Amino acid sequence: MTKIIVTKQNNSIVEIECEGHTGYGVQGEDIVCSALSSIVQTAILGLFSLGVNLNYRTDEKRGYLKATLPQELDKATKHDCDVILNTMMLGIADLHEGFSDFIELEVK
Repeated sequence: MTKIIVTKQNNSIVEIECEGHTGYGVQGEDIVCSALSSIVQTAILGLFSLGVNLNYRTDEKRGYLKATLPQELDKATKHDCDVILNTMMLGIADLHEGFSDFIELEVK
């Protein structure tokens, strides 16, 4: 199972942490894990494309990813981050709805 923790401050996502493989299919052929990874990693790429200096860590073996936004962002960049991360959240929530036996989602 993949556990996802999304942390918000002032109604904005400031951190995403994912750990574990979903176990839906054989590792390397698991379409749920692949979809989830693609959603999260595409959002991270979007943040990097904005020039956001994320605190970003991964461990592929254990299926771990954690990305934290810096506290100081200008208003325009913060808005763009919100759009990207809220879109990411829509994708995660949709997958969670369909595959809740394989994805645990916590928003705090």
